[in-house]
Amino acid sequence: MTYKTIIEPFKIKSVEPIYMSTEKERISFLKKAHNNPFQLNSEEVIIDLLTDSGTSAMSAHQWSGMMQGDEAYAGSQSWRKMEKAINDLTGLEHVLPTHQGRAAERILYTTLGDKGKVFFSNTHFDTTRANIEFSGAEAIDIPISESKDPQLIHPFKGNIDTTLLEILIKKYGPENVGAVILTVTNNSGGGQPVSMSNAKTVSTICRKNKVLFILDCCRIAENSYFIQHRESGYENTSYRKIAQEMFSLADGAIMSAKKDALVNMGGFLAVKDPSLAEACRSLLIITEGFSTYGGLSGRDMEAIAIGLEEVFDDDYLKYRIRSTEYLGEKLHRMGIPIMLPIGGHAVYVDARTLYPHIPVDEYPGQALVCELYLKGGVRSVEVGSVMFGKYDEQHKLIPAPMDLVRLAIPRRVYTQSHIEYVIEVFEKILRDRDKTIGYKITYEPQYLRHFTAHFEPLKKIKSTIKQ
Repeated sequence: MTYKTIIEPFKIKSVEPIYMSTEKERISFLKKAHNNPFQLNSEEVIIDLLTDSGTSAMSAHQWSGMMQGDEAYAGSQSWRKMEKAINDLTGLEHVLPTHQGRAAERILYTTLGDKGKVFFSNTHFDTTRANIEFSGAEAIDIPISESKDPQLIHPFKGNIDTTLLEILIKKYGPENVGAVILTVTNNSGGGQPVSMSNAKTVSTICRKNKVLFILDCCRIAENSYFIQHRESGYENTSYRKIAQEMFSLADGAIMSAKKDALVNMGGFLAVKDPSLAEACRSLLIITEGFSTYGGLSGRDMEAIAIGLEEVFDDDYLKYRIRSTEYLGEKLHRMGIPIMLPIGGHAVYVDARTLYPHIPVDEYPGQALVCELYLKGGVRSVEVGSVMFGKYDEQHKLIPAPMDLVRLAIPRRVYTQSHIEYVIEVFEKILRDRDKTIGYKITYEPQYLRHFTAHFEPLKKIKSTIKQ
């Protein structure tokens, strides 16, 4: 028998208080943060959906494992456990621990990138693109065309356009391609999964052209869930075996363990080629730490080793995907335009469609993240023209393909009542959407501007508090 209620497959053993701020307080908090939720203090947030990265609740098994952390500088037992867990999962021999995914990106793309080099991806995430561009190389997104239509139903909208991939490799020359990066699931493209068939085609193209194929695997377990449930031939294959098959197609992998390893800090880089591993290891030791800890404590490595096992649990993954779907389905029925089908780690709201009266150069996505906070203390993140927009020679905005707002759900943190509250906040969003105004950027850095940019509303925010 299938039950309607999605129950969490765990019991709560420890709790953290939430400060229930008022709207008047939130107006003050957001102004102080320059209308950028990244600048808010955590205690000023009621429901934090800014990211699912490093915000998971760890299990009792992980916490007990942390007590066994071996903090030896070199060759610790905890490192050997983490290395074995990664070897067993990925099949990749050379493993480099890092304090998080972007450290692994910096090491790999500094080694592979340079002026004149290009990297292709289904969609580069913000830190991936920044690390590539910082090396002097160019990051080019080539997702399938279906991915750009939020309302279109396609089982694997995270796929890369393999026809265009072959054309571009020929255009730029294989020798100038730093790597092809397949991000699973495709975070910047709406949390959409990648099919095994697509990964196999990418692998064939890369091998034929002698181009490096890298798997950005921070949500590999969630992607494996979608393959089992949507791709023919995998119905009876375990999530772990699906992941192992996808790893076998790649030359290397990067992981922010803060996602599907269910930990608060950590990551790794794993590769097949010993010469590439040696070049990366030298940079790791110079900038992160010795090769058997790479900026991680022994207790962190213990938790990662355990998390990489727990994340493939059938009950956990069913709960994880269905609880995300629950939020998405409720919003969709309400009339909130979202990216369909619903992804695994987040629900993506189509802010450009929600606010058709706000021009793209007034950042409808930023307007929505501010409204979510002001109306309900919900923190989210814009994934659109603030995060990915560029300027032409006249400093006119070149908008991103879509203006989305991501509601990233931390793993094992919020209950159904928290999600019901978020749904109620969206009822207020919908009621007042015609009154919502756009924003302008008053300060921005050269790279990753969404983290620290300052914004101002195009007219004064008025409180909706009843007097």
